[in-house]
Amino acid sequence: MSLEEPERPPVAPVEPLPQFAADIEELDVDAPRVAILMGSESDMPAMEKAEQELTKRDILSEIRVMSAHRQPDVVADYARNAQLRGIRVIIAGAGLSAALPGVVAAHTELPVIGVPLTSRTSVAGGLDALLSISQMPPGVPVACVGVDNARNAAVLAARILGA
Repeated sequence: MSLEEPERPPVAPVEPLPQFAADIEELDVDAPRVAILMGSESDMPAMEKAEQELTKRDILSEIRVMSAHRQPDVVADYARNAQLRGIRVIIAGAGLSAALPGVVAAHTELPVIGVPLTSRTSVAGGLDALLSISQMPPGVPVACVGVDNARNAAVLAARILGA
């Protein structure tokens, strides 16, 4: 019996109807381009550094707190609808089992950047979260930055956006 997970079929990107695609591309809206997600309010001090870096680069972002374990439906709905709302990159920070980045990536085709976070119960200074985020199954990619390094996640998001 193999322990490998079967490959998931790719999630189809959401495309606007052809008759509206050009109109949508021409709209100049002040919608956030980067979503900053975290599993707990206690993650805010670390994750605010991503927002500060994006603001410095004039990239609009939004911050949301949602738990992959306590609110799995909320996380899935958010990830599925992010692209329709204008989001182009998702930064997701989490500690301990650090499931949030992977769960988000399972429900979107957008690039997801995981930020492993430390907490008072972290193992080896955040090694638990780092390994959880960096060891994703085939077909569910998550980029991973250093432990507590939300600023680097924002720099990577800016590079992905070409900003």
